[in-house]
Amino acid sequence: MGFFDSFKKYKSQLDAVDSSIYYGSKTLLEVYERNAKLEAEIEQRTKELDRANKQMLTLQHIWNMMNSSEPLSNVLNAIVNSLQGELGYVYSFIIKPQIKDGESFIQVAAASRQDFSDKFAKYFHCKLSDYKMVYPGIEGLKDAVMNNTIYQSPNIVELISGFIPNLDKERLEKFFKEAGMKSYILVPLMSKDIHFGSLIVFSSREKVSSNELNFLSLFAKQIELAITIADLFQAVKEQAVTDSMTGLFNRRYFEEFIKKEAIRAERQNQHFTVIGLDLDHLKQINDVYGHNYGDIAIKAIAEVLKNNARSIDIAARMGGEEFNLILPGVDSAGGLVAAERIRKAIEGVELDKIGHITASVGVATYLEHSDDLDELLELTDQAMYESKRKGRNRVTLAKPAHETSWQDVAIKTYIDILTKHRIPVDEKIAKLLTEKLQSTNFNNERLYQVADTLVSTYNPDHNDGSVKQKVQLATLLAKRFDLSKEQIDKLKVAVLLYDIGNTMLPKELLNKTEPLSDEDKESIKQHPLIAARDILKPISNITDIIPIIEKHHENWNGSGYPNQISGEEIPIESQIILIIDSYFALLEKRPYRNANTKETAIKIMMGEINSKWSEKLASEFISIVKNDLD
Repeated sequence: MGFFDSFKKYKSQLDAVDSSIYYGSKTLLEVYERNAKLEAEIEQRTKELDRANKQMLTLQHIWNMMNSSEPLSNVLNAIVNSLQGELGYVYSFIIKPQIKDGESFIQVAAASRQDFSDKFAKYFHCKLSDYKMVYPGIEGLKDAVMNNTIYQSPNIVELISGFIPNLDKERLEKFFKEAGMKSYILVPLMSKDIHFGSLIVFSSREKVSSNELNFLSLFAKQIELAITIADLFQAVKEQAVTDSMTGLFNRRYFEEFIKKEAIRAERQNQHFTVIGLDLDHLKQINDVYGHNYGDIAIKAIAEVLKNNARSIDIAARMGGEEFNLILPGVDSAGGLVAAERIRKAIEGVELDKIGHITASVGVATYLEHSDDLDELLELTDQAMYESKRKGRNRVTLAKPAHETSWQDVAIKTYIDILTKHRIPVDEKIAKLLTEKLQSTNFNNERLYQVADTLVSTYNPDHNDGSVKQKVQLATLLAKRFDLSKEQIDKLKVAVLLYDIGNTMLPKELLNKTEPLSDEDKESIKQHPLIAARDILKPISNITDIIPIIEKHHENWNGSGYPNQISGEEIPIESQIILIIDSYFALLEKRPYRNANTKETAIKIMMGEINSKWSEKLASEFISIVKNDLD
């Protein structure tokens, strides 16, 4: 092979290698380009997936709010804050139509927690939420609101200057440019098919994708459902603490609030005053004009309380025609001034047909008259009742607790019974109860607990707390019959002690499931005498209470025991104890029957009018049970 032939051969081989390298490089470049394109696509899909995930988390957050009992304001704030940052929105807020004093306007109901608000306030010397706004006359925007469709625009300045016409447009343009806001989206919100308001988001992007609009549309539906549920929760909550007739707080809320107020008062060593008032002559109004007019009179007093109470005061309807007002931070002198102002305002009310109405008012101050809540309310009640006894339509200041001694009488009596073993109670229990009675921080609640414990020794089905309810019921009934304070105090002690004779009866007799024999009945009939004569008579400080207890099983028609007296011969205090004892006995389970419902118990009691009790007593009792202790 010649030189040229060899050269050609080598050249041909070099060309083949060069061609291989060229095509190999070209393939590698194509692979690189494809990989780069794939990586960019993966990055884009990852961003979209991340955004979708954040959108799902946002929707989940709203869903969680729907399953809570948060108030509407909390729900709205959670909604706008869920759109912060990660979804690319610089700021979001909800506007809602308002009507106040006949003026219609739009106001910010919730706004996201971002420095935007602070910057806006510094820039324009006022928060966005402080403005009373109107919907801008922007073409398309009002139609979007009316037709419940999403509206998007890059002209944020036009929106805000439309909301608040007196803002400087140049300053607005500068502000939004510095804030990096390039567009806004307005999402109308509905609740129960009625326009609720609008969600507005400020975005750092000029254009909005179809996916984003779809998300906001879905988000709006979730918001609307959350708002509806929050409204329902709020309505239920208000019903739970509000008296439906007057719009004032109810007894339950009052009792919860005063406990918290007592803790605050003790911590800050600050008084608060309770004003109790009772509409005068409600029964007469009902009898003469009808119950509708009685309701009108009750509502009129509620309006007076609303108009004369401070924003921090708590006015409540306690039941029937009775109201209480808590005045935080007010001593007795200030309480008397406020009470007299309220009394005069009530007296100045003139109602159709009824004419002028009046109320009897009582005043007591925490840490001044008593540091025990039950006692304080009782003193307020007694002062109010004293106003009635003195002629009605007046204010009476309560007497300090140390001048009211029925609790001391009861405590001393219980201690005597327990320490001298007048009833068969386990020694450990007797010692524990005596220590409780003698403790320095003793209060009414502990007195009731001791009474409940003693009743439970012979009645295992006894409901704890019923002794307190019996005392409260007895007090309310006594007032309906114009008993004096001294009579009511004796009645309270008698309620605590009347059934103590049962501790001396054989347990097998009390727990008997079959019908009682005549001998059994005679034994049970002895328990009032046992309580009055054998247990209590040796205790000198309750001699005037013993007759009440001795006669508490005498029936109106003379069929009772132990002396078969009838009608007005029976002390009214004894009559009151009988009807209360019978009512609670019907509510408790017995070895021979199940517990009755409240409705069944009332029906049974109505069937015993003019046999066990008078029609007047039964009528007043049933009225209280139905209306005052719900």
